[in-house]
Amino acid sequence: MTTTQTAPLYRAELAPHRSLGRAGVRRVAALMAALALVPGTFFYLIGAWPVVGFMGLDVIALYWALTWSLGDRRIREEIALWRDRLLISHLPRRGGARRHRFNPFWVKFRVERDRFDRVTSLALVSRENRLEIGSFLGPDAKAEFAREFAAALYRARN
Repeated sequence: MTTTQTAPLYRAELAPHRSLGRAGVRRVAALMAALALVPGTFFYLIGAWPVVGFMGLDVIALYWALTWSLGDRRIREEIALWRDRLLISHLPRRGGARRHRFNPFWVKFRVERDRFDRVTSLALVSRENRLEIGSFLGPDAKAEFAREFAAALYRARN
């Protein structure tokens, strides 16, 4: 049996956390529009009607920004570790997947922390190549993944 047919020692799929769905985006934009009506009416009544248009632009900009961030839900990183290889597949928002291959015995797993001991960056380093992984994760999710992955990498090497 070849190693390509065996199950990986470790597998993970990393994805950004999104607490707000499409319905939530519409609700937030509707709430913002309703809240803008109060000062908008005031400005209209005192003759400063151009302000109302700018307030409408704010609501449209907020809706656009929230809708744009929903597209990040498609971002994924798949990590699969065997004793003889480590495969990282980065699936971006658009376009084709990028795949990276490392030898688990030669790759170094770097965890960078800030002064408050929060994980800020995770990277795989092999010779002059550096690949950041999980850049879209929050500090707690990065720390949890770092613990799991470091333990799996140790098991793969021993």
